[in-house]
Amino acid sequence: MDARIDQWLWAVRQTKTRSAATAACRAGHVRINGEPVKAATKVKVGDTVRYRVQGWDRILKVKKLIVKRVGAPIARECYEDLTPERPYVHIPVMRREPGTGRPTKKERRELDRLFGRDSNWGRMR
Repeated sequence: MDARIDQWLWAVRQTKTRSAATAACRAGHVRINGEPVKAATKVKVGDTVRYRVQGWDRILKVKKLIVKRVGAPIARECYEDLTPERPYVHIPVMRREPGTGRPTKKERRELDRLFGRDSNWGRMR
């Protein structure tokens, strides 16, 4: 049994539509065993598929070939997810004590400086 890479990505629920899988192949976001592929490239059991989604690579090892879309539990049986865990990024958030009212002019300028905004914006000249 042969399966096209765009069909397989759609069938194992990595893309919402088959045309989205085809577009990802055309854009160069899909690689099989490290090589960029076209949408019609055949995928085999044991291949490593690298699929770029939202700026991160998903690395999937093909365990079973399917061409029809199936439910999520069955789809998970068709691949082994080798994707490394995403790094945890802590973004500090400035908090104010409840009941302290609006920020003062000084605090607002510090906030603008923190967020890289120009605190002079909107001032009359």
